[in-house]
Amino acid sequence: MSYPFLQGGGQLAHIIAAHDWSKTPLGPIDGWPQSLKSTIALILRSPVPMVTLWGTEGVMIYNDGYSVFAANRHPASLGANVREAWPEVAAFNDHVISVGLAGGTLAYQDQELTLYRSGKAEQVWMNLDYSPIVDEDGTPVGVMVIVVETTAKVAAERRLREESEQARASENTFRTLAQSMPTQVWTSSAEGVVDWFNDQVYRYTGSESPLDRERWLQLVHAEDRDGASAEWRAAIAAGKIFEAEFRIRRADGAWRWHLVRALPIEGEQGAVQRWVGTNTDIQDQKSTAAMLQRQVAERTAERDRMWQYSTDVMLVAELEGWITAINPAFTRLLGWEPAEVVGTSIYTLIHPDDLEASAAEMASLAGGATTFRFENRTRRKGGGYAILSWTAAPDERYVHAVGRDITAEREAAEEVRRTALALQQAQKMEAIGKLTGGVAHDFNNLLQVISGNLQLLAGDVAGNARAERRLDSALAGVGKGARLASYLLAFGRRQALDPRVVKIGRFIAGMEDMLRRSLGEEVEVEMVISGGLWHTLVDTVQVENAVLNLCINARDAMDGAGKLTIEVGNAHLDDDYAAGHPEVRAGQYVLIAVSDTGSGMTPEVLEQAFDPFFSTKPEGKGSGLGLSMVYGFARQSGGHVKIYSEVGCGTVVKLYLPRSMEAEDAPQPQETRAVVGGVETILVAEDDEGVRATVVEMLSELGYRVLKAGDAASALNIIDSGLHIDLLFTDVVMPGPLRSPDLARKARERQPGMAVLFTSGYTENAIVHGGRLDAGVDLLGKPYTREALARKVRHVLANRQHGLQLQAAAPPAQLRDDGQTRILLVEDEPELRDTTAELLQLLGYTVLQAGDAAAALALLNEHAVDILLTDLSLPDLSGEALAAQARAAQPALRVIYASGRHPDAPLERAQLLLKPYSIDQLTHALQQE
Repeated sequence: MSYPFLQGGGQLAHIIAAHDWSKTPLGPIDGWPQSLKSTIALILRSPVPMVTLWGTEGVMIYNDGYSVFAANRHPASLGANVREAWPEVAAFNDHVISVGLAGGTLAYQDQELTLYRSGKAEQVWMNLDYSPIVDEDGTPVGVMVIVVETTAKVAAERRLREESEQARASENTFRTLAQSMPTQVWTSSAEGVVDWFNDQVYRYTGSESPLDRERWLQLVHAEDRDGASAEWRAAIAAGKIFEAEFRIRRADGAWRWHLVRALPIEGEQGAVQRWVGTNTDIQDQKSTAAMLQRQVAERTAERDRMWQYSTDVMLVAELEGWITAINPAFTRLLGWEPAEVVGTSIYTLIHPDDLEASAAEMASLAGGATTFRFENRTRRKGGGYAILSWTAAPDERYVHAVGRDITAEREAAEEVRRTALALQQAQKMEAIGKLTGGVAHDFNNLLQVISGNLQLLAGDVAGNARAERRLDSALAGVGKGARLASYLLAFGRRQALDPRVVKIGRFIAGMEDMLRRSLGEEVEVEMVISGGLWHTLVDTVQVENAVLNLCINARDAMDGAGKLTIEVGNAHLDDDYAAGHPEVRAGQYVLIAVSDTGSGMTPEVLEQAFDPFFSTKPEGKGSGLGLSMVYGFARQSGGHVKIYSEVGCGTVVKLYLPRSMEAEDAPQPQETRAVVGGVETILVAEDDEGVRATVVEMLSELGYRVLKAGDAASALNIIDSGLHIDLLFTDVVMPGPLRSPDLARKARERQPGMAVLFTSGYTENAIVHGGRLDAGVDLLGKPYTREALARKVRHVLANRQHGLQLQAAAPPAQLRDDGQTRILLVEDEPELRDTTAELLQLLGYTVLQAGDAAAALALLNEHAVDILLTDLSLPDLSGEALAAQARAAQPALRVIYASGRHPDAPLERAQLLLKPYSIDQLTHALQQE
């Protein structure tokens, strides 16, 4: 409010401030004299109805009390001429103004006037006091009126006089009235001696003897008696209304609270002549009030408990942000004690990046808004910040806020986001892998046609030096293409690995000379190979390719000069690391780390580093398949690859290969045999016409009798014709409903001595599972040379001949009545189970097959079995548990575990046949006792 003299003036002060005074003789408020303002300030602060009449017009300005008196004449009377505002008493007010402006005063007691305050005439009695208002010069400029309406008093006095006269005239009439009332009524003399009670008192209390004089105190509770008596004597002495609360005994003996009131009856001279009192039972009201008090206390206690025991942070702060209270959860979560933060600004605890938003939210709360959800970071005493989600509401002075800790939720959401990104990346890599695998398949077929024809051409151009150079150059190109295809297969995890248990440190150390020659003299090569290295099960040829690719990438990143470090050691990837990399299993690994001092990678390059064909090298300087090959090889080997790089600081690529608990395999001797052919009959099944023509010609030149078929069904028709076939040479992936593995199985069923050699540039999980060839399966990868084809064919045919000789020479382990040993084969991979069953049948055994432990136990209940050949990892029971139950059912049963790992618990007379195994290893295991 802009006028100080109106401050604290109640409702009328606001109305006066808003009134347009320029239309009145007083003019705008800014021009009012000090005497006018002082007078108005005086009457506005008075609780007594007061009005001022200014000038000869009698312009009215009044206070809140007078507005109540004026009733419907308010607020129209404010600023109006009094004669117009109260036309029914215009003459009376004209006289008042005349006397007042002349400096005179007037006073009226119980003045009777007829007013139209509510639209109709009513008689009103008032005490009126009029006095002049003078200005700074002492000149009367207005009249101050004090109005005290006494209508009710006059009416009451009249009634009291009438009632007193009636009472004096007829006491019996009063007592008759009192007896008819349902209320307890009593009377007393002027001196306070109780002399009469109506019958309601006697009925209520059950008293039979008179209760007059002091005997009424016997009805009052002993604890209340002295107080009630003292208050009664005090009221008698003062001649004022008596009112007290105390307990009175009911007829049934219950003590109930009563409100006891007594009014003095005064005579014409104002002296108290008698007292009339009533007793009102207020026990129920008291009980209700007590119950409400208990409820309020309980709710207060409940609020306090919520404050004390809530797990959410609670605080109270002034609208400006000064903290006035915190709950215990604030201390538990953030570490701050009340003494440390109460009286300080909440902004000192808020993260700098959240200050602006937090200040804006507090301003909104100060404006009366409610906060339903607002998040910021609040500082912990021990360091760091907690993310709190706030709900807050303001009152006139404070903000009451509740904050829920969502730090863990945010971290979990971030973890879900990272996992989703990792899954998206894995799905992308899987999709690209499938695409590259298919491309590699077609590419290998094309290379095989080119390679085969070039090798066939070698005989035609023998002695022509120029043609031989061109032929060698073309074959070298085929070799490079084959390497690119192998990289594609490695990335897509479609290559057939030949894993061996090795101590990889010795193998890496053996690469040092080759790496120094490949990288050049400007690259300093350092090898750090830890002692006590674990074994790992890997394809060493692919390890060599992977390390060589990493080293060449490092050399290029260093522009041909710098330091390259190769570290080999043991590593453990824990659960936290595995949680952030869904494709990784926590466990023990052998680590190969290749680090360089090169230019490093930007985050954008790092994100695409494993994508096939992605390269930062100039066009023509790289295929973009090196890191893709490393990635695919690591994943296919059950390992993991991780790149750490920073621009200007170099790069570290860490290749994790899973630890193997098996003994190290003996090194394989290099192939030194001369290339020879043979006279056996070979059936070639190949859907690619160019590849088929080439391989048929190559085998024919080696002396073999060759039959050919364009798909598996045609090949089976040739077999069914009855022609003797020594070797089935079939592509793995061919069109048509009959798959190559099924063709091989059916071929061996029809001619048990037939050997099978698969060829493919893309295995598509037909004969390769987990990156390894199925047991007993031979594969020649495309593209292959004439020498590789000749050696592999002779190798497979030699193994076939050896197996037939062993079958003929060695008796079965245990002969049944039918003369054959019965083997129960338990393997959950259908293709591997079918292939192994065919090998066993080829060796002359009767085979029962089961895909899980339940089916195996059912077969054991129906058949006597000599040998249980089971994988250790089955979908329902472990191989160890199955073997134990089988041995309990058939004690003489021999048990052979066929697995890539060792059993957890030993079993008496049980053998272990490690995958992958050859026909010789399988035959040897079956013949052992």
